[in-house]
Amino acid sequence: MHEDAKRLIRELGLRPHPEGGYFTEAYRSRNRVGADADARSALTSIYYLLTGDDFSAFHRLSSDELWHHYEGSDVAIECIDADGGHRQLVIGGTGARQAAIPPGVWFAAHLTDAAGYSLVGCDVAPGFEYEDFEIASRTGLCGVYPRHAALIERLTRAE
Repeated sequence: MHEDAKRLIRELGLRPHPEGGYFTEAYRSRNRVGADADARSALTSIYYLLTGDDFSAFHRLSSDELWHHYEGSDVAIECIDADGGHRQLVIGGTGARQAAIPPGVWFAAHLTDAAGYSLVGCDVAPGFEYEDFEIASRTGLCGVYPRHAALIERLTRAE
């Protein structure tokens, strides 16, 4: 693992994320939005770190997510829309500095340099709750989007 990645894990208190990589929640708004039973924080934010050939597995949220690049290698975010369209967003030194992912879009992320690392921030509004988070089943996602099977197989974990 890259020495700067090890330092960031220590300094920021990062821990393994269920989708891959490392994270820590940096902010959770006290402001609440939505009806009583469905109320959630208006905004949440995490630090998220990818290292080496690790990846953020395909997943989707029911909220908007905004990624910000802080340091390290470029990050490619692979998005599959409900209609099966694929687009790649790159954030970092050679790409945009941030990228927005709409609700319901399947997306995964990986480094463009497998020898590197990248620290990003991810803001979710309305705020992140695990019940709004779905990690893709490799078999299920390939069944819905067979033309993207190679990408899905590369960026999901064995079932």
